[in-house]
Amino acid sequence: MRSVICVHERFDAIWPFAADYWQERWSIDSRCELYRSQDTGAGAPQLVPDPATVVRLVLLGLPADNKDLAPFSALEECFHGANSDLSSGGISEAEARGVSFIPHRVDVYWGQSVAEFALGLTICALRRIPQSYFAMMESHDPWRHRPEQGRPGQRGVQFCDDPQFTNGTLAGKRVRVVGAGNIGARYASWCSTMGAHVAVWDPFAPDASFAVAGAERRFHLSELVKDSEIFAPMLPLTESTRGLIHKEAIDALPNGSLVVQVTRAHICDTVALYRRVLNDELALAADVFDVEPVALDSPLLGRHNVVHTPHNAGRTKDANQAWVDDQIARFRPRP
Repeated sequence: MRSVICVHERFDAIWPFAADYWQERWSIDSRCELYRSQDTGAGAPQLVPDPATVVRLVLLGLPADNKDLAPFSALEECFHGANSDLSSGGISEAEARGVSFIPHRVDVYWGQSVAEFALGLTICALRRIPQSYFAMMESHDPWRHRPEQGRPGQRGVQFCDDPQFTNGTLAGKRVRVVGAGNIGARYASWCSTMGAHVAVWDPFAPDASFAVAGAERRFHLSELVKDSEIFAPMLPLTESTRGLIHKEAIDALPNGSLVVQVTRAHICDTVALYRRVLNDELALAADVFDVEPVALDSPLLGRHNVVHTPHNAGRTKDANQAWVDDQIARFRPRP
């Protein structure tokens, strides 16, 4: 059985560890060929010698119209990856001769990476880890734990958290999550395991999702936000989720709450959110923003109540490999 992977550099620019890992996985059981191109007009028939003998074909960033698939006359299964162009004509004619197409599932592969990143941002914001990291390179003030005079609720020995905002351990905190999907459910589960009281609002998720996450189910967004100490809206951006966390919900968050953003900024009313952050009413831990890249003179950057990263939560090497594993699992098992 002949298995072939064809990849264009435009795909490698987004998923740089995927194609080679796919070849490695398939080569465990049988020989797998990998062909690359940087030619903007490249097609699989021009890359693959003797295409008529290929049984399994993977197209990553390359077109998959009928003219591209017809030379693969022995083809049984085909996957067309992200940024591949597959017209209905190419599918219908290939399917008519018995080719099975592996559907591309969306957003199931970087849930672990994004959720772990969100957990890291949360802890960094609670303990002001990035702020301390930079401050200790500029002076010895961060080392001077003991104040000249002790006062209740003020800085003390080895205490560098900001009591104006949610701080300290994750254990005991009221964590409120929007979305019980691949990212939100993981994050909720880990926060619960670490001792937080977690509640989740997701009107479309089954009850089992909340049970597995160890979270209380809330049926109204207004009930979710009103007692939040850590608020994490974790939804994909669609027409139905854009602005779903509206101004009224943002304004209902208690003063001092920490907002964690790692999926898409525009699921929130960012004008209302940033206004409260800049007024020192809320803390923010964000990997995503309303405008990216964030302007270097943005007042959000370098603030005492903001932890920020440049939209890089999801694209780990592990996510690349998880994406491949998910596709491979849906090909037919071979002897």
